Amino acid sequence: MTTTTKYIFVTGGVTSSLGKGIIAASLAKLLQAQGYRTTIQKLDPYINVDPGTLNPYEHGECYVTDDGAETDLDLGHYERFLNVPTSQANNVTTGRIYQSVIDKERRGEFLGKTVQVIPHITDEIKERVQKLGNSGDYDIVITEIGGTVGDIESLPYIEAVRQLRWDLGDNNGLVIHLTLVPYLSAAGELKTKPTQHSVKTLMESGVMADILVCRTEHELPMDLRKKLALFCNVREEAVIQSIDASTIYDVPNLMLKQGLDTVVLKKLGLQSHQPNLTRWNEFLKRHKNPKTEVTIGLIGKYVELQDSYKSILEAFIHAGAENEVKVHVEPIHSEYLNADNIHAKLSHLNGILVAPGFGERGIEGKIDAVKYVRENKMPFFGICLGMQMAVIEFARNVLNLKDANSTEMDAKTANPVIGLMESQKDITEKGGTMRLGSWSCNLKPNSIAHKVYKSNTIEERHRHRFEFNNTYKDQIEASGMIATGINPETNLVEIVEVSDHPWFVGVQYHPEYKSTVANPHPLFVAFVKAALKHKNKNKRATMA
Repeated sequence: MTTTTKYIFVTGGVTSSLGKGIIAASLAKLLQAQGYRTTIQKLDPYINVDPGTLNPYEHGECYVTDDGAETDLDLGHYERFLNVPTSQANNVTTGRIYQSVIDKERRGEFLGKTVQVIPHITDEIKERVQKLGNSGDYDIVITEIGGTVGDIESLPYIEAVRQLRWDLGDNNGLVIHLTLVPYLSAAGELKTKPTQHSVKTLMESGVMADILVCRTEHELPMDLRKKLALFCNVREEAVIQSIDASTIYDVPNLMLKQGLDTVVLKKLGLQSHQPNLTRWNEFLKRHKNPKTEVTIGLIGKYVELQDSYKSILEAFIHAGAENEVKVHVEPIHSEYLNADNIHAKLSHLNGILVAPGFGERGIEGKIDAVKYVRENKMPFFGICLGMQMAVIEFARNVLNLKDANSTEMDAKTANPVIGLMESQKDITEKGGTMRLGSWSCNLKPNSIAHKVYKSNTIEERHRHRFEFNNTYKDQIEASGMIATGINPETNLVEIVEVSDHPWFVGVQYHPEYKSTVANPHPLFVAFVKAALKHKNKNKRATMA
């Protein structure tokens, strides 16, 4: 295909949240669908080493890779679009860059030189950018640079791009600049000046955009495209419209129609083919033409910000399409959920998912929700903390251990049915120290999990410090909550199910991280199917 790895840099201007990650993932999908081995990485300009210690309100969810990296949520988009796992090498932060350079300085690797942003920081950035390309696994590496052009935090990254463009030579690298063309309703027209200023700012740093992707709410007329091409030093065919879409999964087809992939491959000196998007478009067809619908309650404490549960929401889209069902996800704040309002809040739902999280805020609401669905035989799916809440609820209300709790919430509880993992007890630092990454799990024959996965052993990604306390395992299982998934190395309980319930599954891991367009996660698919069955059963009962 190609012997030299090609590099594409995606920058943004005017405002954040324009969708650089979706554009990067969509372009990667188009290139992959033409046979090019493609990957994407994200350069984040914040000084945190990774987003693992960031509050979800600050930065949305923390995405976890197979190799245990806590990363930006854009890596989730990359995996969902490409169906290819990412790794630590796919996410680089300023904190990690500076930490590495300082460590090298302490070891004397710079031979007494004064350590500076140029060349030492920029050299480190360039090394990280090329790490994936030098692996020999990829023909094309797309690098998304976080933030917007002109941000002081992003300047070292832009300078590194300038140097790399020079180092790589012609046809081996290009810059795509994503910008905003706003519509002023008072004037009744689109305005190009913000884009012109953004490109000018980029040029002041020595980087010229090869392609403009213009985010807009209205069609970009040809005269404006010509104007942007003239004033921003790009070819007319390299001014790409990115109009608002009904779903992010429409964007690859929109970019195909705009010819983004064709322009990119031409500039890189690569052959362009008709991309094979058959599987992708089959998914889109099912997603947009559901035969029925279900409503799932998402119970958590960050529900005001959808990015906090981004992977869960996308997994429901994948599972809904697989079942030809429209999944309505109703966010329910657990902090305001209690025994008095629980029926009014949950009775109309077809299933509930109790979301992952940390800390004691909203915990009792989650426990009340688990009790309601367990007693009312409503499909239940608990993820990480959600699984732990299911264990606590069962211990309190079935085993009658009224003070049962997690030591995360009550360090002195007399019945710690959830406790700190043994491997975590001597850990004091917070960043990157949880049980992270992919771990194996053996499934119990004839369990829901075994039937869903159709396998005896699975691999799933984790992010937690607390675990099911095996001291209580026999007692809990004797009362009807069965441990149906066990880690073979640590004997850690990974999955619990309630035996006299139609669909009650709690998992210690995060299945949402592995759901993609091409491979919807089987647990989400089965949960949506159970929710539909529950809905139809209630409908028949009402009609009778």
